[in-house]
Amino acid sequence: MKPNLKNFSRRIDLTSLQLFVAVCELKSIGRAAQREFLSASAVSKRLAELEKVVGSLLLERHSRGVNLTQAGESLLLHSRSVLFGLEKMQSDLDEIANGVRGHVKIHASTTAIVQFLPEDLSTFAVKHERIKIDLEEHMGAEVARAVREGGASIGIYHYAAEEIPLHQDDGGDTHLQSKPYRVDRLVLVVPEGHPLGEREQVEFAEALDYDIVGLHAGTSIGLTMLRAAAEAGKQLKLRIQVSGLDATCRMIDRGMGIGVVPDRAFELMRGMGTIRAIALSDDWAQRELRIVARDFAALPASARLLVDHLTASTVASTANI
Repeated sequence: MKPNLKNFSRRIDLTSLQLFVAVCELKSIGRAAQREFLSASAVSKRLAELEKVVGSLLLERHSRGVNLTQAGESLLLHSRSVLFGLEKMQSDLDEIANGVRGHVKIHASTTAIVQFLPEDLSTFAVKHERIKIDLEEHMGAEVARAVREGGASIGIYHYAAEEIPLHQDDGGDTHLQSKPYRVDRLVLVVPEGHPLGEREQVEFAEALDYDIVGLHAGTSIGLTMLRAAAEAGKQLKLRIQVSGLDATCRMIDRGMGIGVVPDRAFELMRGMGTIRAIALSDDWAQRELRIVARDFAALPASARLLVDHLTASTVASTANI
């Protein structure tokens, strides 16, 4: 017999849904309990009651944490959608009653965070003191996934390099909308005394004759370098891989190789050693960062305000070029 929708909705507890999402995000009942200021036994009890309501096992417990079952993956998607809707409702009501306030969760790539977001978010915070911003750093594929699944309100990343389609249809709600944010340009960074150091411009293919300090393969810059090497018919001589732009510059300064970073990031970090940036003549060196959301019009008021602020920053930066 098909379950009665009204009875089902009455039996679903929103606090249990929030705890379930926390456990899924942290992949641990204990860590979720700590974050939510509850005991692990209380969280486990809530999850057991939730499994009883939905009639399916949601999590597979093991010594290192938990894994989602098929039913759990489905519930996670719907739970995030429900909680997102409640957040929007609260935000809209607060806007009417007290002026805009709220909480915006952003997932962004390293390049966006290092180069542009500190200034843009700080000016936004001055104008909107009552809006809390939760910013997490992730690789592009993870940013897109979080926005699609409701784990973040908006995402900012250079999606072209990851070759992730913004619009796909696999039977679920996976479409993303996008807006331009900023443009940067990749440069080749070399240490003092390097053979390429006196050049004003260089093709990346020439850099492939030397040891490379690279970012991890899942990053947009890592993927870009791998593709460029393949197109040139050469191997990428990775001497070492690091996880951040600052580490890339430090390794280059210490003679571990040469590498590629965004121009603005280099300007922010150039004081850390005797390193030099050389313009790359390749077309792919110019890149566009974009803001993505499932539906900009459906975002809570606080998130819409932030998107408007970031896109206004885009217009201002373009005017100053």
